[in-house]
Amino acid sequence: MQLILIGYRGTGKTTVARRVAEILKLTCSDADVEVEHRAGKSIKQIFEEDGEQTFRDMEVEVIARLAQQADSVLSLGGGAVMREETREAIAGGVVVWLVARPETIYQRMTTDTKSAEQRPNLTSAGGIHEVSALLALREPVYRACADYTVETDDKSAEQVAQEIVCLVR
Repeated sequence: MQLILIGYRGTGKTTVARRVAEILKLTCSDADVEVEHRAGKSIKQIFEEDGEQTFRDMEVEVIARLAQQADSVLSLGGGAVMREETREAIAGGVVVWLVARPETIYQRMTTDTKSAEQRPNLTSAGGIHEVSALLALREPVYRACADYTVETDDKSAEQVAQEIVCLVR
């Protein structure tokens, strides 16, 4: 089985993916981490030094490779599914969309210092306005890709992981 977690930044994809992989005894990969490893710098640095297009191109290549791994859980970056190549690459897996309210996402983003330091703003608005605007653009694509949808508001990563395990077993 290949399980793929999608959703906006701050919905818990990375943490939940690790826990689901542990429970199901699968390998776990994070596309953002793999892109950073390949580039030798943070996503924020890639955006600043090379531009979003370069990041997205690397992201597509990394996901195409990772999507071929059997018996794995793969966590994608929040904007990854906006590229047709990524949607095609993950089509053979079981895709779970992690959902949270904009307020929850923003609160998680502002309290996660690693995220704030390593992830760039994607619009000039920033903050809750950016979250709301990008969610409005991305939600139809997330919905179209997802085999399952799991809400993460007011739930621990363990609760979300257990819910996913119940869905896919």
